[in-house]
Amino acid sequence: MNRYIVAITGASGVVIGVRLVRELLRHSEVHLIVSNDALGILKSEAKIDWTGYSESNIQAYFGSERLFCHDPLDFYAPVASGSFKTNGMFVVPCSMKTLSAISNGYGNTLIERAADVTIKEGRKLLLSPREMPLSAIHLENMLKLARLGVVIAPPVAAFYNSPNTLQDMIDFFCGKILDAFGIENYLYKCWQS
Repeated sequence: MNRYIVAITGASGVVIGVRLVRELLRHSEVHLIVSNDALGILKSEAKIDWTGYSESNIQAYFGSERLFCHDPLDFYAPVASGSFKTNGMFVVPCSMKTLSAISNGYGNTLIERAADVTIKEGRKLLLSPREMPLSAIHLENMLKLARLGVVIAPPVAAFYNSPNTLQDMIDFFCGKILDAFGIENYLYKCWQS
């Protein structure tokens, strides 16, 4: 069974991260890290209140025991070590604060440490930055990471799949993120010429 780390940080678009976790859990073990800033955004954007959450509550939310939750400040969590084997890590959405920390090797939280470990171990890392417009600082940090092989996958809308609802757009973003990892999915209709 595959094993992935998913981090949800304090940026708009947390519903995409939640959708990604749900899809990965269909066939994989998922280690979830939710930043403290993301908790408020989950509550306001998705009406999900995980404040003071326990692992069993979140497992019940997703209906899966293949989900493991880690405190964003717990550097003793298994995902903080390169000896804990994974198939890669997703940071969806990725705040510019988190992107900057990862780009500069500043492991102040478990999310940043796990991303640093993913890079140093040569595993796949995908960041979905959520900001617009992008400054030169943002672009330089993304370029630095892209040159290391990190996949930069912002949630950019497309209309060739004729989305009718917000859920269609969320599924499209999530499907493209999974595509970048080579994970088969049927979340959106692929381009047909």
